[in-house]
Amino acid sequence: MTCADDSPRGLVDDTGGNDLRSRVRVLGALVGEVLQEQEDSRVYLAVERLRKGFVEIHQDDDAEKRRHLMEIIDNLDSEILTHVIRAFNLYFSLINLVEEGFNHLERRVQVSAGKPLWNGSFDDTLREWHDNGTGVNELQVLLNDLRFVPVFTAHPTEAKRRTVLQALRGVFIDSSRLDDPLLGDYQRKEIIDRLRSRVQILWKADEVRLDRPTVIAEVKNGLYYFRESIFTAVPDIYRNLERAVKRVYDDQDGLHRVTVPSFIRYGSWIGGDRDGNPNVTPDITRQALRMQHREVLREYLRHIKRLGYVLIHSSALIQPSDEYWDSMERDRLIIRRAFRREPNEFAYEPYRRKLAVMRYRLECNLKNVEERLAGYLGGTVGDAYVNEAEFLADLKIIRESLCSHGDVSIANDNLKDLIRLVETFGFYLASIDLRQESYKHESAVADILSKSSIAEDYPALDEAQRQDILYRLLANEGPFPLREQSLEDSTRTVVEVFYLIGEMRQEISSGAFGNYVISMTQSASDVLEVLFLASLAGLVGCKGDGGWYCSLSVSPLFETITDLDCSTRVMEQLFASAIYRELLQESGDVQEVMLGYSDSCKDGGIISSSWRLYQAQKKLVQLAESAGIKMRFFHGRGGTVSRGGGPTHNAILAQPPATVQGQIRFTEQGEVLSFKYGNVETAVYETTMGITGLMKASQRSLCLPRVEQQEPTEFVEAMEEISTLGDSAFRVLTEQSPGFIDFFYEVTPVNEIGMLNIGSRPSHRKQADRSKASVRAIPWVFGWAQSRYNLPAWYGVGSALSDWRKRHPAELVLLQRMYREWPYFRVLLTGCQTVLAKSNLTIAAQYAALCKDAERASQIHRQIKLERDTTEEQVLAIAQIQSCLQEFPVLAGSMERREAYLMPINYIQVNLLRRYRLDLEAGRSTEDTRWSRWLDPLLRSINALAVGRRNTG
Repeated sequence: MTCADDSPRGLVDDTGGNDLRSRVRVLGALVGEVLQEQEDSRVYLAVERLRKGFVEIHQDDDAEKRRHLMEIIDNLDSEILTHVIRAFNLYFSLINLVEEGFNHLERRVQVSAGKPLWNGSFDDTLREWHDNGTGVNELQVLLNDLRFVPVFTAHPTEAKRRTVLQALRGVFIDSSRLDDPLLGDYQRKEIIDRLRSRVQILWKADEVRLDRPTVIAEVKNGLYYFRESIFTAVPDIYRNLERAVKRVYDDQDGLHRVTVPSFIRYGSWIGGDRDGNPNVTPDITRQALRMQHREVLREYLRHIKRLGYVLIHSSALIQPSDEYWDSMERDRLIIRRAFRREPNEFAYEPYRRKLAVMRYRLECNLKNVEERLAGYLGGTVGDAYVNEAEFLADLKIIRESLCSHGDVSIANDNLKDLIRLVETFGFYLASIDLRQESYKHESAVADILSKSSIAEDYPALDEAQRQDILYRLLANEGPFPLREQSLEDSTRTVVEVFYLIGEMRQEISSGAFGNYVISMTQSASDVLEVLFLASLAGLVGCKGDGGWYCSLSVSPLFETITDLDCSTRVMEQLFASAIYRELLQESGDVQEVMLGYSDSCKDGGIISSSWRLYQAQKKLVQLAESAGIKMRFFHGRGGTVSRGGGPTHNAILAQPPATVQGQIRFTEQGEVLSFKYGNVETAVYETTMGITGLMKASQRSLCLPRVEQQEPTEFVEAMEEISTLGDSAFRVLTEQSPGFIDFFYEVTPVNEIGMLNIGSRPSHRKQADRSKASVRAIPWVFGWAQSRYNLPAWYGVGSALSDWRKRHPAELVLLQRMYREWPYFRVLLTGCQTVLAKSNLTIAAQYAALCKDAERASQIHRQIKLERDTTEEQVLAIAQIQSCLQEFPVLAGSMERREAYLMPINYIQVNLLRRYRLDLEAGRSTEDTRWSRWLDPLLRSINALAVGRRNTG
């Protein structure tokens, strides 16, 4: 496979486009060579005929050529089709790596050439602030308030296996070595030969999972990113920020006037998210926490070992600090045990001796957790660190001691990197959030109160009555008379989670858990029920002196349009309670609210969802400020535009003014993990861009009066009207069009997506329910993306803008001004441009032909096409551009570069869907629908399109 002379000219922007194209050509040629060497000649022939044919169609569409290509596909058997799909999949994976590497190279060139760095770099951000008058004190206040928290989830959208990710990392490294201008011909040949071997290995590796991953397998997948990139990236990010601060803000005499604190933290839902996933049990969460604990201990031990080869100072030549000697005396008995075999080891190398003791203690910690993971529940090894604070204190003692005898530069090297890691990851690696649906808590509370003769029919009580009972129960000082043996099994499972929290906080770290997230929060009692259940495990309660204690942070999740609309009412009722306010203060004095992008978009479409989210944040912040409470938002973003995806930097800046106040949490889901964190270089860049987005948004809150931050009234009034129009248009199609849900299930591979082994979570809330409400947002978006409609991310936008303009015929200039001046509106419409560019209704029409009711399918397809044309027309007019992504040539080039290679997979997938479903309808299958010979290539086609499009759900 190659794209040597087939690629349309002018694909890549002028900044190095030829280098990018030549690298694509090299790797494409290697795929072709491997195919010729390793497979039946029919595979290579089929790939080349389809590749060249669809390139021609992409350049100049021709119905007869398309028909001929469909005939070729129809004549291929399942085995050949499987290998054809695998070839394109491998090609897409390599293209993604080439583009990622090229982008990294461009940034390196900028840095080495001393050019102004890119928008979103630390250097660019700080220089802009310095020039605008932001002083040292303001910068220090802002840095002190920062908290940047990506939260990894196991939502089933990652189509690549972990072993494949590791192999691709090798390709990335070797491909990057070709950028070295000093390479000789022989060295270049060696690298290309090694790349050929890596491509051949990838060809022989199965790119799809043969079995559905367990939750523990998902935990291992999450740990992979920490081990492979994040542990290295985090210290690099801090060093880059410190260098930028020094360049821009330090005095000429070198006086460091600004200190950069450690403000990056990580969270995880992997092993803690119970919402709709019965596989996440308390035992699974316990195991996930221990696996994370083990992973981070191993990382610290690697660093301690390396430091032992660096800090080789002799006591004959330096004098450690008094604090150092005090710590050694304090640990005298531990030291005796650590050096039991060689009492005088490192006797004249004080730092190596201290590090050896620290290593011994960490090994005790590691032994403890490994025994627990193996099922042994014995006692704790006595010399283990009690918590990360003890370990961190030892590291800081060494650092201060080094500084005391003039070794500041040594203290600020590898040792400082380790300190950054410990401050970031503690002993827990990533704080696990626990999530459960509100009705589960209601059911558990109802069972408990009924069995305790407190309320016979709790669900029948109104909201005021529920709150009254729950507040009274929370205020009781004595233990609740809980008879666990009498409870339903489902209730005991819910309660067990809260006991687990207390147990693991003590075993691993107080930071082991993040927040308890309540899905489908609709009332204040939903939050109080969780606090009551937590009180049963001793996490929440009233002290004997009348005070309160609370070691659980609760995040209500507002995710549907209805939930968002009632969010202010819910929080207002909670903030009005003195008991709730005291509990909030005891748990950190920050109220976190989680916002769901996926379900709200599935409800009312992208324009209604985004605006309701925007307005909800403004109202909640105003409410919190009036109550004297700090509000932090947790954004449940997915990988796609319709699920809140897109560049993190721009997404943060697009939040309402004054709502980003130094802290932000957001989910990183599925394929986003491999895209952002698969390689160290990209992890540094993507995290930096997110941090500078947070810094810029927070700086506005800190430095500008609130009146200066408000968007113009005419913008808000226009969006309010546009949002209502968009919601109506989306619901007319998805809820009022006869046969629409059948259309969705028949023209997309949504059922087949559920057979992909990409996640432990079911694709539907209720498996027998095919309604829009039942299907989860991920397969909803995934299915529309595969069929090239991309409907959730743009449908309704065109009608809304067009209808608004008809009502306000002279106001196009207002919309154009909104696009130029309002980050929210600009991000909304650039997101639309991205998905419009990815959609292809000529291909989508082939999927529509799968619908059993041809007339209904034709009608719905025409309706969608009309809306798509209207949306593109309106977006282009407002952005004042000639084509989608005209303002983003690199992204446009990337999409154009791969479109001709996506087309054959789409056409193959349509063919396979038809064949597979005919098998099912013919009754030749058993209850096991996976028997058909067409299913394996069909699932591979889903995987290939996901890789080629760089997104799934």
